[in-house]
Amino acid sequence: MNGKLIIFSAPSGSGKSTIIGKLKEAGFDFGFSISATSRAPRGSEQHGVEYYFLTPEEFRTKIANDEFVEYEEVYENCFYGTLKSEIDGKLAQGQNMLLDVDVVGGLNIKKYYGDSALAVFVQPPSVEVLRERLLGRATDSMEMIEKRLAKAEWEMEFAPKFDVRIVNDNLDEAVAETIRVVTEFLS
Repeated sequence: MNGKLIIFSAPSGSGKSTIIGKLKEAGFDFGFSISATSRAPRGSEQHGVEYYFLTPEEFRTKIANDEFVEYEEVYENCFYGTLKSEIDGKLAQGQNMLLDVDVVGGLNIKKYYGDSALAVFVQPPSVEVLRERLLGRATDSMEMIEKRLAKAEWEMEFAPKFDVRIVNDNLDEAVAETIRVVTEFLS
């Protein structure tokens, strides 16, 4: 029996990573997909551990060979993507997979895998709440926060295209709803 795929997408600061962490704490066992990138390794990052590090030419060759389920050129010659082989092998072994990707990538993966995938959009209650969260983190400059908010508004336009929308205005309720939805999908 093939595994299933859970796709999480959300604007920065929505609580997606926290919710994913709570899913794992609740005992869900998901396979992890290692992304590919054409950027250089940072610090102690290793090929095949944090990312598959490819040259821009190698990345383009894999694009031409239709080896990615989704990819994006973030900056010139700086690609990120999800290899089909990373997902297909684990699904064929019956392992359920969890992917944490941007909204466009999430929808592309959902389109490719269809009913074998559940696309979940984690949404903040409002842009103002998101602003407060990003300010509360105190990790970004005001300029970066404004960029993140502008991107978040754009990303939230995609929410209706996802299978499920989890509004994270109360973390415990959002986690409970996510656990319910994921459990139902996997059964």
